[in-house]
Amino acid sequence: MNLDLKNKRALVCGSTQGIGKACAMELAAMGCNVTLAARNEEELKKVKSELPNNGNQSHSYLCVDFSDASNLKVLTEAFIQRNGPIHVLVNNTGGPPSGPIHQAKTDEFLSAFNQHLICNHVLTQACIDGMKHGSYGRIINIISTSVKQPLPNLGVSNTIRAAVANWAKTMANELGKFGITVNNVLPGATSTQRLSSIIQNKAGKTNVPIESVQKEMLHEIPLGRFAEASEIANAVAFLASPAASYINGINLPVDGGRTGCL
Repeated sequence: MNLDLKNKRALVCGSTQGIGKACAMELAAMGCNVTLAARNEEELKKVKSELPNNGNQSHSYLCVDFSDASNLKVLTEAFIQRNGPIHVLVNNTGGPPSGPIHQAKTDEFLSAFNQHLICNHVLTQACIDGMKHGSYGRIINIISTSVKQPLPNLGVSNTIRAAVANWAKTMANELGKFGITVNNVLPGATSTQRLSSIIQNKAGKTNVPIESVQKEMLHEIPLGRFAEASEIANAVAFLASPAASYINGINLPVDGGRTGCL
């Protein structure tokens, strides 16, 4: 099985923590030159110094804010012009705040739509030409199992994630003829800061101990535990590799079996 990403460059978004960081680490371990993308430059520098390097790899970072899609476009295009094409794009952005959909403000939908779908689109457009010319392209979107089965108390997230999934499937249909694959990875409950925030939020609103909320969530997972970020990264890294060349347009749950549908 060919998992070698030597001489390939990956742009990994939201890569200073959680799933994004784990993806960057795994791709670097497979020989890829990794470009980290996030808004905190000090954290970017720190993670860059931690990336595996066989001595011939060239890692870098791009300091960007996903609340400004226009500036993201300018900075990304300038980076590619200076440094060469991106072969692997990992779209990954922190999820919207939790809460019931009937209480959500319209601005919350607009903000999430811009940070997720619009920014994914901007980055994909910036990378497509280089993927075509290099005869190698992998676009991987970190979304959520909510695209298969909406999750309670995540109204805005459920809505926006579904939009991204449909955007990605359409993009996969259009780009497949160029040898560019577009796939979605759907993490289940994963031990990250976002999961801690969701648990704390629910505990606070329901006046239930955090331990009880965790126990209830774990009860829904056949494997009986939360995922580690590295386990999500393993799926992303495989889809980024040459071995996944005929996998295109899929939603891949990595959730320990929690999702109730096929």
